[in-house]
Amino acid sequence: MMNTALTLTQMLERAEKYFPKKPIVSRTHAGMKRYTYREMAERTRRLSSILEKYGVQKGDRVGTLAWNDHRHLEAYFAVPCMGAVLHTINVRLSPEHIVHIINHAEDKVLLIDPDFLPLIEAVKNKLTTVEMFIILTDDPLPETTLAPAHSYETLLGEGDPHYVYPELDENDPAGMCYTSATTGLPKGVVYTHRGITLHSLAFGLADTGALSESDVCMPVVPMFHVNAWGIPFAATWFGTTQVLPGPRFTPEILAELISSEKVTLTAGVPTIWLGLLKVLEENSDKYDFSSLRAIICGGSSAPMALIRAFETKYKIPFICAYGMTETTPLVTYSRLKSYQQDLPEDEKLRIRACIGYVVPGLEIKVVNDQGEVAWNGQEMGELLVRGPWIADSYYQDERTKEAFKDGWLHTGDIVTIDEEGVIKIADRTKDLIKSGGEWISSIDLENALMAHEDVFEAAVVGVPHPKWQERPVACVVLKPGAHVTKEELLEFLRPQFAKWWIPDDVVFMDEIPKTSVGKFLKAKLREQLQDHPITE
Repeated sequence: MMNTALTLTQMLERAEKYFPKKPIVSRTHAGMKRYTYREMAERTRRLSSILEKYGVQKGDRVGTLAWNDHRHLEAYFAVPCMGAVLHTINVRLSPEHIVHIINHAEDKVLLIDPDFLPLIEAVKNKLTTVEMFIILTDDPLPETTLAPAHSYETLLGEGDPHYVYPELDENDPAGMCYTSATTGLPKGVVYTHRGITLHSLAFGLADTGALSESDVCMPVVPMFHVNAWGIPFAATWFGTTQVLPGPRFTPEILAELISSEKVTLTAGVPTIWLGLLKVLEENSDKYDFSSLRAIICGGSSAPMALIRAFETKYKIPFICAYGMTETTPLVTYSRLKSYQQDLPEDEKLRIRACIGYVVPGLEIKVVNDQGEVAWNGQEMGELLVRGPWIADSYYQDERTKEAFKDGWLHTGDIVTIDEEGVIKIADRTKDLIKSGGEWISSIDLENALMAHEDVFEAAVVGVPHPKWQERPVACVVLKPGAHVTKEELLEFLRPQFAKWWIPDDVVFMDEIPKTSVGKFLKAKLREQLQDHPITE
């Protein structure tokens, strides 16, 4: 066999060679930008040459604070293809954490959307390694206290459209991302050219994302979050039409883009799809979603009621997937097997609501204190993963030894696995509720609550209890205009769960706090409810 390197350069070159006319649609501050893979590849070479001219060398880190748009896509390839490392910075982290990850990664250059200039200007004196700032905007350069600062478009005009990429080792680092860190400082994860390439191949398989040239793909998941789940890389390689939703989008903007651009595949976290569903419910005749062949949902468990609404009412396949920053991220994908197609609808929905089975190329096992759990859908254990696109350490972080043991990534997710190999998330290790020596899954309770017609969002956390150690308390956001009592919600749950699973209380809220990537921030809820009155 030929030992040829798997690098991002071949992705870009293939898109330019075989799909030069295919469009990329990018929503920007100035309006809609439409151009082709041929134009994108030329601009990418120009950016690479400029970065090299200003001193970026192989292995240097280049940070981005940017939305999902065409300039960010160009950086996705310009930085790693020249041998540097793309560091996508989560703009929703606290300023303290942003300073930490820029300094920890030792970013040499920052590419910054104008929206985030105030954020970086406020902390500029704390940045110890940044030598240049490039503002991702049309001319002229906006006013800024950052120096030296340059206009992206001005620099591209000076770049070399014929820049030749160097030969790279497939095991060279291509990118890095930091975890969103609900507790402690964010942890860095480095992605190699080989890992990203193999991950992209997996995303194109028929039984996973099945992404192809004929698709129109809109990644809603931020490009700073695990590389938008790797979708921009795979889409470029396959020549897929890309629709990038740009700055400060709303559910209404997403609905308009799906309708106008005939999007076939889109991906994001459950809170995005809850918002989109609300828009559909209120404006069912305004938007045409007939082009959609799939909504991919990840990041946290999707409520069964959300899946049912999209699949049953709107006939849009809603597919659950699972991954982490440490896994590039795809690990599992939920699809029915051929002989499951004739199962009763409720049973099919139950399977679809799980995170599915492991994708080709990876291995998993589920373990608890007694060893590997039985494949019976009942026994709980921690999910362990290994494979060619799974990280083997954190970047310069002693916490590596806690998560990476004996060649396996310990995910911290507690799951069950059934006889078909279908995995169901029970909880994060830290979110499981232990009451009277028995485990209670907060996710199962949340999904049940969100199936109630008056509930918009629900999060369940454990609060200290003098007798039972912990007891569940439900935090609930109602739909606009809805009126339902605590007792009515508890009565709704009683037929579905054992008596000791039923929450001790329901706390009604205007909004549930969320992490930077849209997950429920349960650590903050637990802190708020630490002294919540409970009965013995």
